[in-house]
Amino acid sequence: MVPGVPRNLQLVSAAGMTPMAPHPIGQPLGEAFAGFGTDGVRGRVGDQVTPALAMQLGYWCGQVFKADGPVVIGMDSRCSGPMITAALTAGLTAAGRQVWTLGLCPTPAVPGTVRRTGAAGGLMVSASHNPPHDNGIKIFGASGAKLPKRQQEAIAAGLRGDPGVPDRGLAATGMVHERPGLLLDYQNALMQSVAGRRLEGCRIVLDLCWGSATACGEAVFRELGATVQVLHGTPNGDRINMGCGSTHLEPLQQAVLSSGATMGFAFDGDADRMLAVDGRGRIVDGDQILYLWGSALLEAGDLPERRLVATVMSNLGFERAWQARGGVLERTAVGDQYVHQAMEELGAGLGGEQSGHILSARHGMSGDGLLTALQVASLIHGGGATLADWLDTSFQPYPQLLVNVTVPDRQRRQQWQQCEPLRQAVEQAEVAMAGQGRVLVRASGTEPLLRVMVEAAEQAAVDHWAQTLAAAAEQHLNAA
Repeated sequence: MVPGVPRNLQLVSAAGMTPMAPHPIGQPLGEAFAGFGTDGVRGRVGDQVTPALAMQLGYWCGQVFKADGPVVIGMDSRCSGPMITAALTAGLTAAGRQVWTLGLCPTPAVPGTVRRTGAAGGLMVSASHNPPHDNGIKIFGASGAKLPKRQQEAIAAGLRGDPGVPDRGLAATGMVHERPGLLLDYQNALMQSVAGRRLEGCRIVLDLCWGSATACGEAVFRELGATVQVLHGTPNGDRINMGCGSTHLEPLQQAVLSSGATMGFAFDGDADRMLAVDGRGRIVDGDQILYLWGSALLEAGDLPERRLVATVMSNLGFERAWQARGGVLERTAVGDQYVHQAMEELGAGLGGEQSGHILSARHGMSGDGLLTALQVASLIHGGGATLADWLDTSFQPYPQLLVNVTVPDRQRRQQWQQCEPLRQAVEQAEVAMAGQGRVLVRASGTEPLLRVMVEAAEQAAVDHWAQTLAAAAEQHLNAA
């Protein structure tokens, strides 16, 4: 027996994922499927994410994808990636879909390939910035955008076995083709994105996080003439995101300072986001990247309605500085899908998240850490400045503190507003800051965490209220 897989879903081989009779494809998972988060399905392998779930998810994606054509699958470097990819492939081919596998690649390579080839959709096997024992599945439609909510709900209904869900049944088995060569098209698109700007004489440190960025990150920077030092530069599924990358910037800061580099860039596990470090070791986050890139577009007259799109997590100092430039900042819920939706509805040219997930309408509207790093490096170097020079003239962020509170009970976490003591504590904090700060409490869509963020003009107020609210959440949401 395979642990975590129902008897009727046992597999002859993990490599081929060949199902035994009775045929499991299309049978409901019921309560075993917890639903889609803000970025697909994500969780611990063998618990929330299993071969059974992946196989059924592949099958229902094959049923729900509207367009004809192949389905593109990529993965990051996690050890569970080949297993999950094989299970997805079994489900997709059972639904009659042709599958193109890219192998190790950054997440944006999947939607980029979908758009360039006219594929029916794409799947990325990754848990992004999560630790190695997690994995996940991101789903993209034929446009290259994250799958619309309506289609997500149709897949979820099929997985749960809801009555009335259309099921065409098993089709003629689809074919599987390994297509790693398609990554060259993605790599070429990255280099073309800088419009001929070069990086000769620019010393850059790259933290590739043992993950997806190792597929081509070093190559594109060297091809554009940069002098590159690489940290964590080979794929390693046991070490991805561990003490490195965009969630652990200390190694990058130390390397930039010790090498005298002009700047450094750190990516997360699937390379769809990036944070930077200037030559003095200071962190440049997604808000500052939006301000830098947005300012360049604004000065070139190439930013529609002077508008940027950010999330509720973006710094108040950023918002006020951008407004002082005559710009408009629109805020959305946390999640690149919400930023993407607002950009499309408003016709905005640039948007993103404080975490370094940046979307550009000109470059396909996919969060792409490598593309963002190339834009920052080429804009700074092409202007004859350093990233430290630019940061000195940027906005002054308000002090901000984010505290993560572990709340295992999903219902309590998602419905925290119904906890009267916590809601009253939030109201008390907002009254005390009297318009000079703000509180944001939200449940993570991918982890068992309640995120408590406090921002204010004074650091003391931030520290006090963040700890007070986090303690209230811990006490009342985790009470027996």
